[in-house]
Amino acid sequence: MLTVLHVAQASEDGVARVVTDLAEAQVASGARVAVACLPDSRLAAAAADKGAEVLLWQARRAPGPTLLGEVADLRGIIRRVGPDVVHLHSSKAGLAGRLALRGRRPTVFQPHAWSFEAVTGLLRVASVRWERAGARWAHRVVCVSEGEHQRGVAAGVRAPYTTVRNGVALDHFASATAPSREQARAWLGIAASTPLVVCVARLCRQKAQDVLLAAWPEISERISGARLVLVGDGPDRAALEARAPETVSFVGGVTDPRDWYIAADVVTLPSRWEAGMALAPMEAMACARPVLVTDVPGVRESLPAAQASRVLMPPDDVRALSAALTALLSDRAACDALGRQARAYVCRHRDVHRTVERMYAVYEEARIAWDASRRPPGRPTPGGRP
Repeated sequence: MLTVLHVAQASEDGVARVVTDLAEAQVASGARVAVACLPDSRLAAAAADKGAEVLLWQARRAPGPTLLGEVADLRGIIRRVGPDVVHLHSSKAGLAGRLALRGRRPTVFQPHAWSFEAVTGLLRVASVRWERAGARWAHRVVCVSEGEHQRGVAAGVRAPYTTVRNGVALDHFASATAPSREQARAWLGIAASTPLVVCVARLCRQKAQDVLLAAWPEISERISGARLVLVGDGPDRAALEARAPETVSFVGGVTDPRDWYIAADVVTLPSRWEAGMALAPMEAMACARPVLVTDVPGVRESLPAAQASRVLMPPDDVRALSAALTALLSDRAACDALGRQARAYVCRHRDVHRTVERMYAVYEEARIAWDASRRPPGRPTPGGRP
């Protein structure tokens, strides 16, 4: 039986959903799965519900004076689990996990956005240097898009890369038993005739809800009765709420955003940068909703090619966002047609079960690379040549 240990400090939002989907499918396939994450987090609850063993790892989001203790705690978790493969998710787990392991077990690192993309100045320099140095302790680095891969290469991170694109749980988001838009709106208290834009994302600079709020007055002036709903929580919530008009609602984090996707006329994500392939737009497309997203590296790869000219816009462009959302909200029939096309694309190309199958292949590649790194020079591989 394969034993997989997933490690994630980012225990909410997109990373949590990726880890939960992997854990659920791996448990179902007969693997022993353990998840080290924050206590009392969405990931801890979801992973336990899917049958994974949950080990609590108290770690702060940013590096700091607690890092040595976090590394030591993680070493204890690794000894307790005895994993065949350790899968590190996002930058903090990638930092602490690689320092704890130093290549002594098969190690897979998945950045979910490079650490150096969220910082500037000396912090960026330090982050790039760490990623270059830490790459030697990862037997596979998993990127979710070619865009994310190329950003790593451009930063000088030399690593054994593999691209495994994110997938969507189609049996949930594209389920035939999902509610209709009318039902979802009734449950959420949204009138059937209301033009509705939904953004599902952490409330932070990366996701650029500030740009969306800057564009919203013009949109609401042109589209009578239009409403904007921001689903999610984060460090920028108070500042965003302070500048939001009455036609904007904040509903906080939700366990399952499916009803909000289904209720929307358009789902938007105006990110300044992305982890490579954000889950929210793909989940919305699986629910047959059109998306409007920024053309940052990796995002184009998640869309039907025929829709790119209509649903992609430049980042930090208030006027472009306003014009694009106004055009879509003005034509619900076109929105529905785009949504049906998007759903067909996701169902063909983004099934999470394909992602899980590919990840098993990555684990095997990591184990082979780890075994080769421990073999004295000149010693042949089993059944192979020196």
